[in-house]
Amino acid sequence: MKYTTGEIGRVIIARFDDGDNVLQGLIDLAKKENIRAGAFHMVGALKGGRFVVGPKTDEMPPVPEWRELTESHETYGFGTIFWHGEDPKIHFHGSYGKFDSVKVGCLREASETFMLLEVVIFEIRGVTAKRELDEVSRMVLLKL
Repeated sequence: MKYTTGEIGRVIIARFDDGDNVLQGLIDLAKKENIRAGAFHMVGALKGGRFVVGPKTDEMPPVPEWRELTESHETYGFGTIFWHGEDPKIHFHGSYGKFDSVKVGCLREASETFMLLEVVIFEIRGVTAKRELDEVSRMVLLKL
């Protein structure tokens, strides 16, 4: 395990409205506000999105297994913001529920808000954490 310590900076509250692209909106917000490191909670609903539910096998590099949201689902989850080069990278794991069906996974594409979605971002100051390409997994992973 590796770790570092920092301090909470600004707290930013964002509201996404029906049809908004959540992942792109978070990237744009991180750029505009220069959030170099942060953590966030998300609550609301999505009506579209693609997410990863795990690797197909436990081999490296992992091959993702995808699922898709094609209608409204209640959503709650936690994510982080760390930069890779010149761009912020969002890493969000959430639950997506509709009636008695619940899905869980890493939201990566096509994140379309249904009605309303709230995000509370906690900026982390005093850390040099960033994302870098990991040669073994071929994924952009957190580096401290």
